[in-house]
Amino acid sequence: MPDAEDVRRIALSLPDTTEKIAWSMPTFRVAEKMFATLPEDETSIAVRCPKEERDELVLAEPEKFWIAGHEAQFAWVRVRLAALEDEAELRDILADSWRQAAPSRLLDAHPRLGTSAGG
Repeated sequence: MPDAEDVRRIALSLPDTTEKIAWSMPTFRVAEKMFATLPEDETSIAVRCPKEERDELVLAEPEKFWIAGHEAQFAWVRVRLAALEDEAELRDILADSWRQAAPSRLLDAHPRLGTSAGG
């Protein structure tokens, strides 16, 4: 099962990613835009996710994904680390969130990052 250190290591391995403490928790940013957080007791992460996809994820896998009340109006979803299959799934989730926050210059420089084709 992936843990907080796996989240940190994978997130920081993504291009131009930095870690910053905000709201008393670690947050991960690309070009100053947040794409992941390690809230509360670090047993879950919050990541960017388009609302339509987020709702489908929560309905399909409620043991893995949920929407925190204070994040409901934003395009974010929570992911239970214990429910993830492996580190590869965590990497895919973080890379997808990274792509949503990254500026086009980074997307152009890393077109396959986080896709099944690798990076």
